[in-house]
Formats: sequence, C-alpha cells, structure tokens
Amino acid sequence: MAVTSGEQQTSALRNTAIRRAGEQGLLCDKDVVALPMDVGYRGPTACAAAGITYRQLDYWARTGLVGPSVRPEDGEPPLYDFRDVLLLKVVKRLLDTGISLQQIRPAVDHLRYRGTADLAQVTLMSDGVSVYECTSPDEVVDLMQGGQGVFGIALGRVWRELEGALDDFPGERLNGSLSPQPRPADELARRRRERKTG
Repeated sequence: MAVTSGEQQTSALRNTAIRRAGEQGLLCDKDVVALPMDVGYRGPTACAAAGITYRQLDYWARTGLVGPSVRPEDGEPPLYDFRDVLLLKVVKRLLDTGISLQQIRPAVDHLRYRGTADLAQVTLMSDGVSVYECTSPDEVVDLMQGGQGVFGIALGRVWRELEGALDDFPGERLNGSLSPQPRPADELARRRRERKTG
C-alpha cells in the first residue's frame, strides 16, 4: 500500500494548475515596481493602455465602475492613476471572457479597497458566473479541485504588462507638468517616436 504525503499531492496539484493556467500564470512574482502616486494619465492614454474604447471608459466612469481618481486642483480634467488603469484592464479581460458587468462590479469594488502591493499578489478566478479572489497557489488549487475555476487572471502579470504599455505614453504630474518621455528601447522605437512627433 503506497502512501503519498500531502505535500507531494499538493505539489502535483499545483503543477497541474500551473499547466492549466498556461501563459497567464497562477500568481505573480513579487518583482512589481512601486509607481509614483503623483502621476496620472488622460482618458485617451488610459484607453490605449487598457485596450478599451473611449466610450467604454466614459460609461464605466459615469456608472461608477472605474473612474479617474486623480483630480488636479486647477480645473484640469481628472486623470487616471496607475491603479485605475490596472482596474480598467482587468475589467476588459473579464468582459472578454464573457462575464457581465453585473458580475464584475462586486469584484472591482473589492479590489478597489485592497492595498496596491496586495493587488500584485491576487489571481482572479472565474467559472463564468462568479469571480473569486485567490492570494495563494493553494487557494487556486482548492478552487480548481472544487470544479469552480475555469480561467484565471494574475493581476501581477497584468501589472507588468501595463507598466510596459504606459512606458510608451507621457503621464502628467499633479503639479501639471508632463512626466518625462521614456527613452526609446531601440533604434526602431526612436524612429517611430520621431515620425509621430514630427
């Protein structure tokens, strides 16, 4: 009679969950970079970075799903901070998988009150009806064992994708000045930027 330890079983289940999760991954690594809290992005920039239309952005802001949280004092239009754009991108991903806004709203409300560092450690799992939050690989495995998890979104991975996307756009500091344009990573990127600006 062979006896397997619980640790071996958990490891095997974790490996299965990782294979099922594919490129999305289970949970993110802890290598996300803290971003300055005094930088915001205008609506069109938030749309481009999150992969949504301006119409979606406007509707979600009007209905209170995700709105701009940076409000300059001098009458300038409100700006979306990194956390707002991250939530926009998560909403877009959940919509793309077929989850309705009614089901997404409670998940976004819950995420809104988590700390920024906590967000990077969250994986959202869904069975197409409900959205579940997992903060450890064991929770993901438990959810999948129960037959509830169909797909997952690792917020840390979305975070890193968004950091890369926002590198291509200028942000605005709360004092009103534009943040410095990022340096092009290569010759081709530099030429594209020059062609756009001039």
